[in-house]
Amino acid sequence: MNFSLYIAKRYLFSKSGTNAINIITFIAAFGVVVGTTALFVILSGFSGLRTFSDSLLEVSDPDIKITATKGKTVVITDKIKDILQKNEAIEAYSQVIEERVSLTYNDKNHIAYIKGVDEFYNQVVRVDSSLSVGNWLDKEYKNTAVIGAGISYKLSLGTYNFGEPLHIFVPKPGTGFITNPNKAFNSVDVQIVGVYSGSEDFQNKYVFTNISLARELLNYSDTEITAIEIKVKETFDANEVRKELAERLGEAFEVKTKRQLNALYYKVVNTENFISYLIFTLIIVIALFNVIGSIIMMIIDKRQNLKTLLSLGSSVQEIKKIFIYQGFLLVMVGMLIGLILGVILVFVQLHYGIFMITYNLPYPVEFKWLNLLVVVLTITLLGYLAAKIASSRITRIFIEK
Repeated sequence: MNFSLYIAKRYLFSKSGTNAINIITFIAAFGVVVGTTALFVILSGFSGLRTFSDSLLEVSDPDIKITATKGKTVVITDKIKDILQKNEAIEAYSQVIEERVSLTYNDKNHIAYIKGVDEFYNQVVRVDSSLSVGNWLDKEYKNTAVIGAGISYKLSLGTYNFGEPLHIFVPKPGTGFITNPNKAFNSVDVQIVGVYSGSEDFQNKYVFTNISLARELLNYSDTEITAIEIKVKETFDANEVRKELAERLGEAFEVKTKRQLNALYYKVVNTENFISYLIFTLIIVIALFNVIGSIIMMIIDKRQNLKTLLSLGSSVQEIKKIFIYQGFLLVMVGMLIGLILGVILVFVQLHYGIFMITYNLPYPVEFKWLNLLVVVLTITLLGYLAAKIASSRITRIFIEK
């Protein structure tokens, strides 16, 4: 057995003659345990939160969205349809019309977006799975709509309220002065057949209608749309499909993936995750100062033993290794206990939902081996550095004086 490692284990698991050193060693180990547990739980919490947020994007955004580079509308041609239909990576695509509108219901107003969709939309974006009340659109019933829960709350508007319809207004295109305000807007009336939920922005944004109704409201022709939304097969990479489509469609079209459509969201999430990691790593660094202090006090306490070891032929480097191993083992024991506690807490939250965001929504967490690896590497590296710093105090002069 390695001589330095053997002595280090004896020192680590035996009580010191000075009670203060035992207390400081316990505090140092406890700090590592708490820091490790906190870091793993926080990383698991951010992983769960990101997965939860991504699931909300699944019902609000397509894998790929095609819009016009200039102007609002796209003219859907046979060439475009042929490109989309012959692409093996595309599972389904949908034509949509989207425009900012004003909503009025019983003297209450709200600014939102009308989104006219065709019968294939649910194959592209599973927004129908997010319905909290009512049903999705039926193409046989033209003047119907599905609204977000936020719009429903702001307008005090429920489903199947056949007394008063929801009025949708949009300014008529044109130039010059408005002489008659009553003729300045196009409008349609719809009955609400469903309410969807989702992220705060999403459920306050859209009124879904059949695409034919949106065309009528906006005076679009049968070939005019504002976007094409695409569902990519799971075996294909969306970014590669985007590049291929952008090349084939030309510069007149802007092609974006879901990640590009939500670039700000992903940037914020990644930044928050990284900052949280740095903050809790800093807490661990502070806790490791206790480890350094504990090892230094142990070195001072064992000076006579070290002098004996030196006299028996041990080198200064071997003696240094004793306390490097001791500090490193102390950190490893604390890390192991901390990881066990962290994993237990994560699985308890996963199965029992002890910590809640709302009364029916537990805080999302996710167990990931990557988080475990990040914590192990972080604690191992910092623990080794702490032990190395503490053992650097040992010199031949220090031992012999």
